[in-house]
Amino acid sequence: MEKLNLALAFLAAGLGAGLAIIGAGAGIGKLAASAMDGIARQPQAAGNIQTAMIISAALIEGVTLFALVICIILAFK
Repeated sequence: MEKLNLALAFLAAGLGAGLAIIGAGAGIGKLAASAMDGIARQPQAAGNIQTAMIISAALIEGVTLFALVICIILAFK
């Protein structure tokens, strides 16, 4: 029974990590596409859009890293 619980913990951690990475990739992809669209429509606002995009991407990466750490903790607990 102990081996089954450990195997399920590893499976859950792997699935959770995969979902976190997929979500982050989709979020950053949508963010970048919207930023490029905004810059194409208003080139004079490129600096402001780029700054907001970088801050948002960093926040998405931070949440993803937190999710991956939680998955690792759950796998080895």
